[in-house]
Amino acid sequence: MIDSQPAPGSTDIEPPRGIASRWRRDLVFFSIAALIVAADQLTKWLVRQNLELGEQWPDKPFFHMRIINVVNDGAAFGMLQGHMPFLIVTSCVGLAAIVLYYVYPPMEHGLIRVALGMQLGGAIGNLIDRARVGEVTDFINVGRFPTFNVADSSISVSIAAVLIFFALQEIDDYRKQKRTADAGSAATQHD
Repeated sequence: MIDSQPAPGSTDIEPPRGIASRWRRDLVFFSIAALIVAADQLTKWLVRQNLELGEQWPDKPFFHMRIINVVNDGAAFGMLQGHMPFLIVTSCVGLAAIVLYYVYPPMEHGLIRVALGMQLGGAIGNLIDRARVGEVTDFINVGRFPTFNVADSSISVSIAAVLIFFALQEIDDYRKQKRTADAGSAATQHD
C-alpha cells in the first residue's frame, strides 16, 4: 500500500492522484467552455458595435461568405420563432444534461470532454443573449445556409465530432469482433 501522506518535515503536498487527474479534466472542460463563451460574446459585441441591424460586410460576399448583423428570436436556423420562454427553459435543461453527461460519462475519452466543453460554451453563449436581450445575434452568412454565430458553430462542430467518434468506435468494435471470430474459426479448423 502506498502512503499518500508527505514525509515528516516535507513541504511537498500533492493531492491524491485521482483528484489531480479530475482537476485537469475539469480544467480542460471548463476552459474550453469559457473560451467559446468569450469568443461568442466578443464577436457578437463587435458585430453589434460595427454593423447596423441588417448591414453586411463586405458588400460583395468573399468566397460566398459575409458578415451580416441579424437577430434571431428562435432556435437554431430560425426555428421556434417567438417562443423565448420555452427556449430559455430548454436551454437550461440542455445545460444540465451536458454537465450531467460530463460528470457521469458512459465512456471516458478526451474528445468527448472537449466536445462537451464546446457544447456547454455554445449553449451558454446563446443563453446569455436570450436572457439578456430576448434574441440571439447571428452574423456568419455562407451562401444559402442560414446565418449563424460562434456558439451555433461550436455546438454543430462538437456534435459532428462526437458522431464521427462514435461511428469510428463502432467500426473499430466491428473489426475487433471480426478478428476474434476469424481467430476462433481458424483455431477450430486446426483442431
